[in-house]
Amino acid sequence: MEEYLDIIRQYDVLGAFWVNIQLAFWAAVLSLIMGSVLALFRISPIGSLQWAGTTYVTILRNTPLTIIMVFMVLGAWGQLELTLATDFNLNFFWLAVVGLSIYHAAFVCEAIRSGVNTVPVGQAEAARSIGLSFLPSARLVILPQAFRGAIAPLGNVLIALIKNTTVAAAASVATETSSVMRTMIEFRPDYIYAIFFTFAIGYVILVTPVGLLSTSFSRRLAVSR
Repeated sequence: MEEYLDIIRQYDVLGAFWVNIQLAFWAAVLSLIMGSVLALFRISPIGSLQWAGTTYVTILRNTPLTIIMVFMVLGAWGQLELTLATDFNLNFFWLAVVGLSIYHAAFVCEAIRSGVNTVPVGQAEAARSIGLSFLPSARLVILPQAFRGAIAPLGNVLIALIKNTTVAAAASVATETSSVMRTMIEFRPDYIYAIFFTFAIGYVILVTPVGLLSTSFSRRLAVSR
């Protein structure tokens, strides 16, 4: 047991999980912003915006995340020379954040759009009747209620995002959990089962509170009809 704990400390497993938590946090913030804008596009009365939002969601939801992460390194950084930080390793971290955000924004958009469907039609009609145009009515009336109805699906997206941070290894983030686990198994195969269960339990600990909280909040803040 003592030797196993030494291995955990040697490879800084807690530090690896902290990297993934940071990836999930920043990607969640950016994808929420992007997804909200896309949701506005999807419910907009302007046809070109509807088309743009639908096209983005359709393409990104059907594109493997690994391909997006590899593109961020080989395409955005390698060919387009996109640099998001002066530090070499930090640059790959932010490239991974952008890749995760681009991908999950499509799912956030659909979660918010499902929340829009929970808003009574009369709310939008009442907003129009007092002279509000699309953007003010969406900002003041529709979206606040839509977010309440979208808490559960947004929680599911966040859970998926937390687990998908392991794909950051494809974006050359060498200190996140999947990279560290692969290194540990390579050099200490005698502890392969213990290493696997350590990381599996770690992700259970991360995602379980998110599921419980999102379910609780969705019940408490559900839009009344």
